[in-house]
Amino acid sequence: MTLNAEIAEHAENERGHSRPADSRPRLCVSVTLWPIQLCVLLCLCVSAAGCRQDMHDQPKYIPLRQSAFFVDERSARPVVAGTVARGQLREDSLLHTGKVDGTDAPFFPFPIDEQVLRRGRERFDIYCSPCHARTGEGDGMIVRRGYRRPPSLHDERLRNVAVGHFFDVMTNGFGAMPDYAAQIRADDRWAIAGYIRVLQLSAHASIADVPAAGRATPDRLPGAAR
Repeated sequence: MTLNAEIAEHAENERGHSRPADSRPRLCVSVTLWPIQLCVLLCLCVSAAGCRQDMHDQPKYIPLRQSAFFVDERSARPVVAGTVARGQLREDSLLHTGKVDGTDAPFFPFPIDEQVLRRGRERFDIYCSPCHARTGEGDGMIVRRGYRRPPSLHDERLRNVAVGHFFDVMTNGFGAMPDYAAQIRADDRWAIAGYIRVLQLSAHASIADVPAAGRATPDRLPGAAR
């Protein structure tokens, strides 16, 4: 017997036994429970879903994790022989190696303008200055705290090396310096090399090296009376 039927039967019994014949009929309300049942069902489903571990124990490999699927048991798969990833063809050997016929290139693979030098300064200040300092003297903040001091970029030897040397060092590392190929893209490494040349010139330049239009006259010097 349904709940509605039970309520109707109970109302009928009251009408026959408890209420006088001439009294007014009472209002019988029919109650439907399906909305409540639906809510309970939804709550149970949500609770069951929250207890699952699919989001916590995801079916994936973390770096260097062993694989039981592949014969060599390595989850990290080698590049398929004879293939090149999109954007990694590297047809321009000079741009990506800094070499010409196996030696450090004495020139840049693209024109170095003001915009490139600004980019080089920005990248130098981010990645190089912690050791080399913003001046290139080699007394950066990490060096002051115990890291091995690099040679000054203003040393005679480094002033005379080919510009490809700086690109090669940034790409492959040298001595205590690690490589930065993963952190700095190739064109930015060249921009940094260009900015290193600016630093070197600034430390050894004379007034004759400054174009006449850029030289300060007495009335343009800082603090001059106006």
